[in-house]
Amino acid sequence: HRKFEHPRCGSLQYMPKRRTKHHRGRVRHFPKDDKSKPVHLTAFMGYKAGMTHTVRQFNRRLGKKILKRDIVEACTIVECPPMKIVGMVGYIDTPRGLRQLSTVWAQH
Repeated sequence: HRKFEHPRCGSLQYMPKRRTKHHRGRVRHFPKDDKSKPVHLTAFMGYKAGMTHTVRQFNRRLGKKILKRDIVEACTIVECPPMKIVGMVGYIDTPRGLRQLSTVWAQH
């Protein structure tokens, strides 16, 4: 039977596999706001540019003997382009959650 002779390669969760139409990312999660701190940048944009692998030396102690070997690990390359602030958005807390109150654009 096909199910046992050649199982599926990859998950169906990420279907359809195709390149994105919009290359601009978005910030999905912001940290909790601490009102005692001054106003500051809470997030920045980063894009997954690709993956590669690194070789590092793995040292593990087994009693008096030290086990040294090189291991290969996968790593992700995240590209963070320079950002320019063009405005700020103020939010107000309502019974149904946060709502946009006003937007202020920069003058440069």
